[in-house]
Amino acid sequence: MTAAQHPAVERADLLIDLGRNGEARELLAERLAEDPEDIRAWVKLARSHLVGDEQDGAAALEATQRALTLDSSDVGAIVVHAHALRAAGRFLETEDVLREAIRLDPGNWRALALLANWLWRIRAIRSGRANGGQIRREDQAAALREAADLAQEAIRLAPEEVYPYEVARVIADMMGDRAAADRLDEAILRLDPQHPEALARRTGKAASAPGVPAAQAATLYADALAAAPDSEPMRKGLDEASYRLLRGLRWLALLCLALAGVGVDLFATDGETQRELPLPLGQRLWDLVPMAVVWTLGALLRYRRLRAGVRVNLRSLVRRRVWARIVLGQAAWAMLCALLVVEVPWTERTVPQVLFWAGLLPTLATMWFDRRRTG
Repeated sequence: MTAAQHPAVERADLLIDLGRNGEARELLAERLAEDPEDIRAWVKLARSHLVGDEQDGAAALEATQRALTLDSSDVGAIVVHAHALRAAGRFLETEDVLREAIRLDPGNWRALALLANWLWRIRAIRSGRANGGQIRREDQAAALREAADLAQEAIRLAPEEVYPYEVARVIADMMGDRAAADRLDEAILRLDPQHPEALARRTGKAASAPGVPAAQAATLYADALAAAPDSEPMRKGLDEASYRLLRGLRWLALLCLALAGVGVDLFATDGETQRELPLPLGQRLWDLVPMAVVWTLGALLRYRRLRAGVRVNLRSLVRRRVWARIVLGQAAWAMLCALLVVEVPWTERTVPQVLFWAGLLPTLATMWFDRRRTG
């Protein structure tokens, strides 16, 4: 907004920010009926057609053309005109339009950042058209270098604005410069600690680092989601970390199954005499103790140490995802087989051996298959 802007145009601008584009257009139509030479009203009318779910590039283009007819050197109108051209399917024309805006106002960081963001895409399209659909690497590299210079100039002019850093980060990623991309993510988060994309990238990098356990990864995602609750990548990351936690329950169940096999002495060993069956009741009850320790230390205490958000997501994941329920079902089945092996007073080992393998083999057979599944 500027000091010369009419109050009706200011109200329309606020309505557009609130997503109430229809109301903004009605207000702007009244203003333009009153003063058809209000450039700012034409520019805001164009903007109302460029945001939201129902974009109308042709209507936006018509509005910016009316504004530029009134003043062809109005840089704000020129920048919005570039957006209108893109929305109208005339993307390649935007480069010349933005360069004109920069010529008129070399300190306009928005025009510089926008040109940096679009330039390498425009050059890629042109290179592809000129080379039978193939984008030449040298063309792409040259475009990215020029775009990077434009983005850095925008950052120099507006070091407190997030958008130039976002553009520079995309360009660094396209150039394969991971170190620069990470530095730009940190710069973005210094300016906007709740920036969803940068926060998701930093969290994902920390959570997927070698040696990071599932509980720690889930905590990282839960903490980040507290700052940006609508981030879909971080919700997905939390689901994946939660699923890894659930998969760990099967290992606990298989460990208990192994303890049951040892307790009943299911398999003969050379030079050793197997225990006589049935086992005494006291021995069978005592065999439950190491299983209880396994579940207490490996599951109960670990679960209680998790953040509340992670615990809630674990329960939600079981309700939402088929494979989460399958994992729990397999853990329960292996545990049931372990209890039957050790607690029933078997007089011979054939049936408990069948139970042992029935609990072990189906679980092991699917572990490799569902490693990266969350549903």
